[in-house]
Amino acid sequence: MAGDSVFECTVGDVAALGRNSLVGGPFGSDLVSRDYVPSGVPVVRGSNIGHGRWVDGEFAYVAPEKADALAANCAKRGDLVFTQRGTLGQVALVPQNGADRYLISQSQMKLTVDAQKADALFLYYVFTSAEQQAYIRQNAIQTGVPDTNLGILRNTPLTLPPLAEQKAIAAVLGAFDDKIELNRRMNATLEAMARALFQSWFVDFDPVRAKLDGRPPANLDPATAALFPEHLEDSLIGHIPKGWEVCSLASKIKLLSGGTPKTSEPDYWDGDIPWYSVKDAPSETDVWVIQSEKHVTKLGIENSAAQILPEGTTIISARGTVGKLALVGTPMAMNQSCYGVRGVKGYGDYFTYFALRQATADLQQRTHGTVFDTITRQTFETLDCIFPPANLTQAFDRTVAPLLTKLRANLHQSRTLATLRDTLLPKLLSGELSLPAAMLAAQAGVAGTTDKV
Repeated sequence: MAGDSVFECTVGDVAALGRNSLVGGPFGSDLVSRDYVPSGVPVVRGSNIGHGRWVDGEFAYVAPEKADALAANCAKRGDLVFTQRGTLGQVALVPQNGADRYLISQSQMKLTVDAQKADALFLYYVFTSAEQQAYIRQNAIQTGVPDTNLGILRNTPLTLPPLAEQKAIAAVLGAFDDKIELNRRMNATLEAMARALFQSWFVDFDPVRAKLDGRPPANLDPATAALFPEHLEDSLIGHIPKGWEVCSLASKIKLLSGGTPKTSEPDYWDGDIPWYSVKDAPSETDVWVIQSEKHVTKLGIENSAAQILPEGTTIISARGTVGKLALVGTPMAMNQSCYGVRGVKGYGDYFTYFALRQATADLQQRTHGTVFDTITRQTFETLDCIFPPANLTQAFDRTVAPLLTKLRANLHQSRTLATLRDTLLPKLLSGELSLPAAMLAAQAGVAGTTDKV
């Protein structure tokens, strides 16, 4: 551990004085699904941990009165929340700019830290370290679903440097996460801009309606504006721009199949080719998939139904969790539970991706299967959609390309920053790397330098 003086203790030793500083979730019958309401006090569940430093994501809520009744199980700003059962090792902080309080679910535990002994952000990084993750796995209760408990958490050993050094280490590591979070927010804006443009052009027909009203289409150069017709016409599914067509989704796309190399053949796996499954699906705001949990070899591709998908291919999950989308950001293969989708000749990659996003809800309603929800090639034939001429989809691709290119670059930068942060983490905790050297590395990394430490 960095520094000349360290403090050997347990998690229980750094819990704040007073009651309920280290507690689990409420008793099972005290919090059930019928307690959830549309708004109120957020409930931290497993799905709200794993988004980086902070509890985040889509929350369930309980009424303030319910939270009052379960006040002992509430977490406040700056508290640490740990997963108790299921995906062990998850940890997150309650954000300072979030709600005043959060109710933790039955599968979580929370720690209020004594600020005179430990820094909560530093402890977050300690618990994300490989050493601490290994300790959690080794001490888990393995009967049935792996779980841990308050006693195990309370007695978890810690080695802490002086408080000032804890804060300094947390600040260095936090600089990486601050930049990653900034990239995430920027990407959400970029994706929203591209999605709004698709909605305006191809769903609301704003440029066509502007021409109908005798106005020039807003924010369009003359060449692009000229691609839009000046009138609407009747179709089987309502008014559409003149010259556009209503046809099956299948008629404007090409479907590519996936496959799985034999898992019993070690020469087929752990190669350098990403192999996509639905668990690798990015969030809607990230759009691109640039990495995967598993990788295959060229030999695995050659001896299976898997194929390499080029950049710009849209992947859609077709079995189980149907409708998860990803835009391929680096050549990769995928399993047989997905389809790769390319537009027919002349139809752009980005238009195809957003057209599929627009059609996802309808595709999900057309699923079938006795065990898993499934869409097949025939499913795409059952869905009629509105399609503009190919040259207009190409204009859309040219317009949104700078947005999506920057979005992908941000994802790559965030991945590089996360790798550098994870490289620094054990070196800082062990004292192998001094704080001044780490600060220089952080400054260089956040500025875009990718030199290895």
